[in-house]
Amino acid sequence: MVRDKHGGLRAFANSCRHRGTQLLVGAGNCRRIQCPFHSWTYALDGRLIGAPRMDGAKGFEMADYGLVAFRAAVADGFAFVCLDPATPELDEWLGDFSQRHAPWGLDRLVATRRREFDIACNWKMVLEVFNEYYHLPYVHADSFGDIYQEPDAPDPASGNYATQFGATQGTGGLTRDTQDQSLPPIAGLEGRNRQGTRYSWMFPTMTFAAGIEAIWVYEAHPVAPDRTRAALTVCFPPETVARADFEDRAAHYYDRFDTALAEDIAILERQQAGLSSPYAMPGRFADLEPSVASFAHWYAGKMRAS
Repeated sequence: MVRDKHGGLRAFANSCRHRGTQLLVGAGNCRRIQCPFHSWTYALDGRLIGAPRMDGAKGFEMADYGLVAFRAAVADGFAFVCLDPATPELDEWLGDFSQRHAPWGLDRLVATRRREFDIACNWKMVLEVFNEYYHLPYVHADSFGDIYQEPDAPDPASGNYATQFGATQGTGGLTRDTQDQSLPPIAGLEGRNRQGTRYSWMFPTMTFAAGIEAIWVYEAHPVAPDRTRAALTVCFPPETVARADFEDRAAHYYDRFDTALAEDIAILERQQAGLSSPYAMPGRFADLEPSVASFAHWYAGKMRAS
């Protein structure tokens, strides 16, 4: 993914159109994209602009060998890439998502920390555990499980997402023992939105918690049926990041998220071990798992349609 010279977001297959070499690794800045193998060079809009010694190739036209492009779009501060040309446009896909999350001003928040890691479980399980209250008093009993009160009923969603709000005793972004380290609420939050956390799952692979003073975002990318590459990104308002005490206080939030991950990963990998049994059979969802049930219904429908 790159920004072109006009600032537009672009997404391309990371594969040279000559003999397929991976073009870019990691993150950074570049004025053009150049293959390290034979120096085929592409503009940031994907056009092939340099191909050494190809003048003698019969019928070769540089215009025919631009990078394979995918749809890319930005909504509410999130960047999305779609590999399927038949999928609806992003606005249609998200439905009323933007209106539902407008109080948090998602598009102005600043990402202050990103962590990537591998989990030995199926990708769907990573997202499911983040979106249900059922496990909190058991898996997170000693850290923050008792901060969360009984959640509201799930909100209706017109787009491809599920969302549910729940009140907290203090902030859900900190452990029980570090509540005195909280940062200021997000400007514009009012009423009940300042009293808890909204958990939203943007189908299929991204979910986040919109808290009182921050949001924390999880992505889950399938690697194998029993292995996932996941990422956690933490975001705060720019005025919060500018505070002199931000780094010290934010460290307590990061510790809380790392603690949650460690506790969740342990149970997820144990769940994967159980599901790997040939005798594993599905059970029933409880009333504290509505978003998980919503995703299961949505996913089953997509599988039937395909």
